[in-house]
Amino acid sequence: MKKMKAGIIGCGNISSIYLTNLKNSPVIEVVALADLIMERAEARAAEFSIENVYTVDEMLNNNEIELILNLTVPGSHALTNIAALQGGKHVYGEKPFAISLEDGRKVIELAEEKGLYVGCAPDTFMGSGIQTSIQAIQNGLIGTPVSATAFFMGGGPESWHPDPEFFYAYGGGPMLDMGPYYLTALVKLLGPIRRISASTGIQIPDRVIGSGPKQGQKLQVQTPTHLAGTIDFMNGVIGTMIASFDIPAGSNLPLIEIHGTEGTLQVPDPNFFNGEVKLRKYGSAEWVTLEPVFVSEQNERGAGLNQMVEAIHSQTPAEASGQLGYHILEAMHAFERSSLEGRHVLLESALPESKVDQQVMKLNFVNEIVS
Repeated sequence: MKKMKAGIIGCGNISSIYLTNLKNSPVIEVVALADLIMERAEARAAEFSIENVYTVDEMLNNNEIELILNLTVPGSHALTNIAALQGGKHVYGEKPFAISLEDGRKVIELAEEKGLYVGCAPDTFMGSGIQTSIQAIQNGLIGTPVSATAFFMGGGPESWHPDPEFFYAYGGGPMLDMGPYYLTALVKLLGPIRRISASTGIQIPDRVIGSGPKQGQKLQVQTPTHLAGTIDFMNGVIGTMIASFDIPAGSNLPLIEIHGTEGTLQVPDPNFFNGEVKLRKYGSAEWVTLEPVFVSEQNERGAGLNQMVEAIHSQTPAEASGQLGYHILEAMHAFERSSLEGRHVLLESALPESKVDQQVMKLNFVNEIVS
């Protein structure tokens, strides 16, 4: 298979792991880097022996480049995706898919109009941790799934991050930051989401930067930092999820559990590709660690991008697709909408039920998902 020539826009911290992993890609050749700060792109190019450093416009107008890896800040995800698609390039971006639902829909519609692929992280569900969990459920090890729990609970990043302001601005918060990992894992395990009801708040409004040159500066919190809700899946499973930056002492609650009529499954951290999957059967007091379906490293970011290029060549659905990314974006927004509006929020995006052999299919926009 001929390697697809790719360019990366955004050369911040996360670009390093992508460049490390894509260096050995059998289907992608990274040929150029771009960043609003040219010196940052030049430093990454020198580090990874990338010959070409462009401005963003030069990257988007280069006909040699067929694919853009969008590693810009969240507020630029949708605009960069749209610009890449308008330039006739496939595009894969970091999470979240967009900040607003309107922008997310524009990306999906433009990709369909242009006949191009759009993909979105996280791709951690492609690792052994989530895939072993999917197989366990598909093989009936917990019987029929009936409920799920997901907890991301911590004190927020201002204690260690030197520039944490964006975590507390619109488009930040624990849901848009970490929610994609948890919700994507849940959708891969249990299928699409039907509706969400939630309460949200800013439980600790006074924040102070704890490290770096800004240490001691106060933060302005502009987005919910504690979100707790109920997720109704289309297959009838009822989920409970909390995403919080307002738990400074931490928690011992399991990250993700799936509960069935015959057992309970403990799912590993969805932020990583690997991790132990544990099963406790009905009537047993012991947790058994399941054999992984394959071996994954902790960080294999880029797996979704590689698979998308293979899907482009074979004209089959991508697994870490933009359609999935939009479904997750709508779910994340539904938490705050439900709290503000005091009602259940039905999701307008519907993904077919997850299957082991075909994880993600085409997104359908429908007027109503429940009769």
